[in-house]
Amino acid sequence: MQLSSLLGHTQELLGLVRESDRPADSVIDSFFRSHKYLGSHDRRFIAQTTYGSLRHLRRCEAVLQYSLGESARDLKSPDGLLFIAIVYLLNIERTTPLKSEDILPKMSSPMPPQQCSNLLKRISSVGPIAADNPVERIGIEYSFPDWMVTKFIDEFGEKETEMICSSLNEQAPLTIRVNTLKTSIEQCQAELKREGVATVRTGMSPIGLTIPKRLNVFQLEAFQGGLFEVQDEGSQLLPLFVDPKPTAKVLDACAGAGGKSLELAALMKNRGELFATDTNKFRIQELKKRARRAGASNIRPMDVISIDDLHGKYRDYFDVVFVDAPCSGIGTIRRNPGMKWTVDETMVKEVSERQKQILQSCSPLVKAGGKLVYATCTLFRQENEEVIDRFLSANPRFTLKNSAEAAKRIGIESAITNNVIKLMPHVHGTDGFFCAMLEKGVA
Repeated sequence: MQLSSLLGHTQELLGLVRESDRPADSVIDSFFRSHKYLGSHDRRFIAQTTYGSLRHLRRCEAVLQYSLGESARDLKSPDGLLFIAIVYLLNIERTTPLKSEDILPKMSSPMPPQQCSNLLKRISSVGPIAADNPVERIGIEYSFPDWMVTKFIDEFGEKETEMICSSLNEQAPLTIRVNTLKTSIEQCQAELKREGVATVRTGMSPIGLTIPKRLNVFQLEAFQGGLFEVQDEGSQLLPLFVDPKPTAKVLDACAGAGGKSLELAALMKNRGELFATDTNKFRIQELKKRARRAGASNIRPMDVISIDDLHGKYRDYFDVVFVDAPCSGIGTIRRNPGMKWTVDETMVKEVSERQKQILQSCSPLVKAGGKLVYATCTLFRQENEEVIDRFLSANPRFTLKNSAEAAKRIGIESAITNNVIKLMPHVHGTDGFFCAMLEKGVA
């Protein structure tokens, strides 16, 4: 396909992503399903340019405004979206040569060829954009909103904020969790190799594999046979940290589509009782499908209106209540760069209040001596430490467990900070995760 056509598809897709409330990967997947004529190389160019433009959106906008001056177009218009992608390719990626004849056919507003050529040269030559303060400098250089940069600096300092932002701009690796109910790491690797897929063992998770080459793993026989699930290495570590016993009674209180439920079932060797609840019926239906494929027979999926619905029958019942709480998802920006521009401070405040309510509702379900485990995929204290601190202040029967021994058991001592687990993209190479283990004392 000609470069001008590829740019046109990228322009269209970038507009769809920016207009949608859905994660970028979901929008992109739908786009390619409706454009089946696109070959693999075409899809790769369009997807990579779209993701790159989202990751570096603020930088691209700044370069474009600098290059155009007062004539800068509406950056959300079709022409604006086209030039955002062009800035990414010329000023950041710097490997795709572009000429005016590649661009002019896709512009809705006419531009003389020589003017277009001059603009491309200016875009290519723009260096660092001047900024008045560290927040603005980091925000433009790494393409993050000022409020998020300010929050990072307040919590981590300026130097670490740059490392965090840089790491969140990297493409996340394709990581899978081997389903030990059906196979072993070695057998799964052999099966994938038979299908022509090379894998590398993950550095921290003992049940994880990284696939260096990007491909659609959901079409593989090994996936359809339930031998693995796609799951970030950091996400794999949290159930290992919980370490549920095969005889335990466990509740995955915010199970969603069941990624961690499936791992908990495997760690429990399909024994014990594993309840998986969620307020979204569609996610529970997806969990049921995944459990059948994985051969996870000890999971009891339940869609509930509220966790409070369980209080009557299951008060003081569970050995472990695992709360993978809804959150802003800031720790997963590597996978969904569009999140930078959809999450805001109000949303973070609102979700932190919801987290406190969920944690409080789950606490009566834990039996004496049992564990209440709280986890998120965000980096903000407002959704992490502050939620735990407020819960402990209001619930003196619970105490924060010393997590050093559990972390040592699974080889993530470096992730322990003040008795909680904090997995950081720039340190551990995973998505950002927080996890705290609380123990319920005798009344």
